[in-house]
Amino acid sequence: MDVDAALLDGGVLGRASLRFYQWDAPTVSVGHFQATQGQDVPQRFAGLPVVRRLSGGGAILHHLELTYSCVMPKHHPIAKEATSLYDVVHQQIIEELKDCGVDSRMRGADAFAESPFLCFARGDHRDIVIGTHKIVGSAQRRRQGAILQHGSILLSRSPWTPEFPGIAELANCTIDAAKLASALKFRFAEALSLDFQDADFDSQGGATWD
Repeated sequence: MDVDAALLDGGVLGRASLRFYQWDAPTVSVGHFQATQGQDVPQRFAGLPVVRRLSGGGAILHHLELTYSCVMPKHHPIAKEATSLYDVVHQQIIEELKDCGVDSRMRGADAFAESPFLCFARGDHRDIVIGTHKIVGSAQRRRQGAILQHGSILLSRSPWTPEFPGIAELANCTIDAAKLASALKFRFAEALSLDFQDADFDSQGGATWD
């Protein structure tokens, strides 16, 4: 999460960034504004690392998934209406999954207002779903006009959260995380009119927006 904090700082200075990563061990991240007192981390997660991320939303069990971080500086046109970044990014994920033979969509009118502890039990209208099952959830944090958007792409069911099937179970399709990240990098760059350059900063790709 320190890397993502640095990327958001870069966004304040005018740099757009994109990062894809996976976790070394199953880890729970809780939303920046998420209360845990009175709504403790489920007992089944006892012993797992727990971190608080910069973005909001519900808790995520990071395991057998692909996490992305996308930072847009305040001068980028999309920063004028930050919520539109959800639509752009999620549509590109849907299109890439379609090319992989996976039929998914945004939840839309099937959304619901309940806010349980775990992100993948929530039902925002911008979630990406297969059938009724959520496979992508995203959340944002804004600072001085810059936007950090985090998202989790659920590739497969984790034994820690068996109630949440992933793409592998729902579409009978195994998605290679590295290949997906590479394809999405180009899709995001085209959709956002950016040219992300590879860097050694833990798979960070950056671009300056003038």
